Formats: sequence, C-alpha cells, structure tokens
Amino acid sequence: MPEALSDFGARVVAWQKRHGRHELPWQNTRDPYRVWLSEIMLQQTQVTTVLGYYARFLERFPTVLELAAAPLDEVLTLWAGLGYYSRARNLHACAQAVAALHGGAFPASAAQLQTLPGIGRSTAAAIAAFCFGERVAILDGNVKRVLSRVLAFDGDLASTREEKRLWDRATALLPAREVDRYTQGLMDLGATVCTARKPDCGACPVNDLCAGQHEAERYPIKTRKLKRSRRENWWLWLEHEGRVLLQQRPAPGVWAGLWTLPLFDDEASLRAAAGGPLEPLPRIEHALTHFDWVLHPVRAVLRDAAPALPGTWVPREELASYALPAPLKKLFG
Repeated sequence: MPEALSDFGARVVAWQKRHGRHELPWQNTRDPYRVWLSEIMLQQTQVTTVLGYYARFLERFPTVLELAAAPLDEVLTLWAGLGYYSRARNLHACAQAVAALHGGAFPASAAQLQTLPGIGRSTAAAIAAFCFGERVAILDGNVKRVLSRVLAFDGDLASTREEKRLWDRATALLPAREVDRYTQGLMDLGATVCTARKPDCGACPVNDLCAGQHEAERYPIKTRKLKRSRRENWWLWLEHEGRVLLQQRPAPGVWAGLWTLPLFDDEASLRAAAGGPLEPLPRIEHALTHFDWVLHPVRAVLRDAAPALPGTWVPREELASYALPAPLKKLFG
C-alpha cells in the first residue's frame, strides 16, 4: 500500500461512525440471513425501493428455513415488481442449499459462502465481513467507484484481468481492525458522497488522498457498452365469467416462473386465438436489462365458451396472489 494511503481505512471507519448510515433495517445485526437477504435485494436496486420488500419478506419468511420450505411461486409473488427475477430464483435455491447442506446455518467464510447459488465474490465478502468479522474486501458498484477514483485506477473494468487488479488493490487497503465498519463506510461513501454524478468531494473524508478527484466522472473506466435491442409483442387479456387466463412463463427466459397474459408475436395471431370482440388498450413500454419491450395489451370479455388456450383461469379477486410482473400488475390496476 502506498504510504499516502496508510490511514485510508482508519479515516473511512471514523467517517462512517460519525456520518454514515446507521438506521437501515439490515444494519446493526450479525444475522447472516438478514444481511444476505438485503445484499441480494440491493443488487441493481435502490435502498428506497428495497425497504418495503425487505420488511414483507422477513414478515413472511423470518428464517432461512422458512424461506427454503416455501414454494418458489410464493417467493416470486412477494418479489414481483422488484425486477431481475433470477435473484429471486437464486434466493430460493440458496435458502434450500443452506437448509440441506449446512443445517440451516450460513457458512462463516467468504470462500464457503461463494459456493452457494446466487452468491458472488462481493456478496460473499459482505456477509463474511458484517456477520463473521472476516478481513475480506468487497467490490460492489459503489465501492468500485470510490476506489477507482481514490486510486485513479486506469484499468478498464470491462477486462477480467483489470477487475482482478482492482480486487488486489481493494484487499491491500483493508484495515487491520473494524473491517465491518470499513466495509459499510465504503458503501455509504459511494451511495451518499462519491456518487456517479456530481460527487461531493468537499464532504469526503479522504479527498486529500484521492488521486482522481479532479476528473472524478472519468472513473471507473468501463468501455464495454451494453447492446440494447427492441422487442414487440401482443398480450391477450381474456376474461370469462369473472376469471382471467394466465400462463406461467418458462425457465430460462424473461420473467421465468412469473404469471402473465398469453403472449403473441403479432396481432394477427392474437386475433386468431381470441375468439371474440377485441378492445385495444394503451401500449406498454417496459425497459429490461438488455432490451426495450413494447407490449400491446388487447382485452376480450367473452360471453360464450372460452377458447382452448393453455393456462389457468384465475378469478379477478385472486390475481394479487399470483407472481405477476410489474407492468401486468399495473395493467390490472
């Protein structure tokens, strides 16, 4: 470690104690179940969005064993609207692995935690640091940004080799003590001070150590751009005698395991399957990670026999108990 950064960890710890976040519901606990649940939910999702979901999950599944015993469909129903649904499927699979392989107790080391479904290196390190005091570095999005700026790290993080080099630098910066507080401090700095746009360098406890502060928005460097595509489909809202036809999405794929309206590639196919008068509804534009999805919902209230389409007819009053993607929940009102 460069001599100039020798007190970096101590400064982050001191700042966290005085200015960091302390009242989030997953803080001030060494329960690995609660920390793990928060870490998974917080991946690519803002704290304000996670708060309600976190509380509802703990109310329904107070322990990892109760989560493991639940049907996946119930887990997906509680997760609906939070997005990135592979996290929910991995959450359930991980709970089952902890129950079956570890007697309901999370392993105490980052190396062991990383063998569980859905737990990557940074998440494993966070659990190990917060719950078991292991001296191990994390490198989530916020921490990558803080360390890249402090170090003026010029490696392209689209490269596995360069990311490994940043991991090594992050490990070298670890303080000898209070790794849990240090880890939380880096997270808090990235979330509240060293933000992606317009960082508040004047409020940063390590601004005089920061080699990249005068060109902060240059870091972290990541040149690979996500290639987005556009997809267009038609949704058929069939209603018959107060019930709506739902189909469960296959796995793998978008919204795997969730329940949606029958989906068609074009309007002609939808009309051929509907078997009744149709009412076009306003189109829905939904942004996913890799593509923008345009959905055209069309409603048909059937008075005669329903068409022979696969799926499950669900009473309108029971729709809320099904795992529905966010745009469909909004459509149903």
